[in-house]
Formats: sequence, structure tokens, C-alpha cells
Amino acid sequence: MPKKAASTTQSGQNRNDRLIQEFDHDPYHAKLKLKEPTACPQCCAVYEKGRWSWAKIPADAHETLCPACQRIHDHAPAAFLTLSGPFLVQHKEEILHLIDNYEQREAKQHPLKRRMSCNTDNEIVHMTFTELHLARSIGEALENAYKGDLDYQYNKGEYMLRVTWSR
Repeated sequence: MPKKAASTTQSGQNRNDRLIQEFDHDPYHAKLKLKEPTACPQCCAVYEKGRWSWAKIPADAHETLCPACQRIHDHAPAAFLTLSGPFLVQHKEEILHLIDNYEQREAKQHPLKRRMSCNTDNEIVHMTFTELHLARSIGEALENAYKGDLDYQYNKGEYMLRVTWSR
């Protein structure tokens, strides 16, 4: 049997590129497949055909909290969005309206994409979300609509995203 080629640089140092580390996905998603159908007793989302959706709850449905409701219960957001800047102060109502509309559109199709909290003061808005992609998409929508500075920070080793937008 032929030997596996060594994974080293010319200077003899290990490259560590032969073993690919598997990305640990959202710890709030079930490790094992849920029994189908399953319904969330809090939000009434239904797990069928491998995904959560808004559907009529079947009579024979099992019950468990969906990942979004579990995050809300545990006060454990997956994403943070911070808005700031003089433009925000002048257009706060319009910006929050854009965010509300975007969030409602997403929530109709994706029950796990929800806002957990929104705290505002005169100059800063802090929001938390149950899902990474919603915060990222809202940040991109703000940048497309109003320009400004958009920044993403992923915490290595954690399923968490911090999005900041300012203008």
C-alpha cells in the first residue's frame, strides 16, 4: 500500500492542511433528526421534511421548542446588530421601518429567523437575533439603501456574528 504524502513545507514544518476541521454549526439545532411531525408549543412552527415552517399543526405532532424559541428562552442570541451615527439619529424611524419590513418578509418564509430584542437610545440602536443570516442580511439592506460603513465580526469557534453599521 503506498504511503500518504507528508504534509510539510520545504523547511520541514507541518502544514496542518490534511485534516479539515468540521465547522460546528448552530448548537441550538438538533444534533439528531427530530421525529416528524414536531411542533413548537410556543410559536407553533412545524418541523416536517427536515425543516421548520409555518404550517397547520398535525394532530399527531410531537412537541419540542424550535431553535429560535429555545434561544429566546435561554437569552442566547446568535447575532448582534448595532446601528449608530448622525444619519441614524436623523432617520431613525425610516431605518427601523426598513428593518421591520425586511424582518417580517423573512419571518413569513423562515420561522427560525427572528429578532429577539431592540434597544434604542438617542444615538445607538442595539438588536439581537436568533439567526446569523438575518442580521447579516439586514446589515446589507441598510448598506444598499443608505450606504454607510458595514462591518462583520465572526467569533471563531462560536456560532455568533456581530454586525455594525454606521453613517
